[in-house]
Amino acid sequence: QRWPAVHVSDTGPLFRLALEQAPAGSMLHAVGDEGVAIRDIAATIGRRLGLPVAERPAEEFGFLGTVLSLDQPASSTLTRSLLGWQPTGPGLLADLDQDYYFAQS
Repeated sequence: QRWPAVHVSDTGPLFRLALEQAPAGSMLHAVGDEGVAIRDIAATIGRRLGLPVAERPAEEFGFLGTVLSLDQPASSTLTRSLLGWQPTGPGLLADLDQDYYFAQS
């Protein structure tokens, strides 16, 4: 299962480009990472929290389990070519590996 992602710093510029330049009715995707494996997301979070990561049935997580069990690759190729947009923010795994997500207060 894969999850598309885009860094928050890339969304604002894309929304502006879309509003200013995209033809009416355009179907655009704000995607920096086209398909990050859910297991890699879980492994990164587990490593940062010092917790083991084990596969569990989707049913144990209710609605979230259903969402995360879907393969959801997405491409921003059309968005990039139509608007000249290039994401520059960190990828999802690199961003999740930052200390600010795991700071203790």
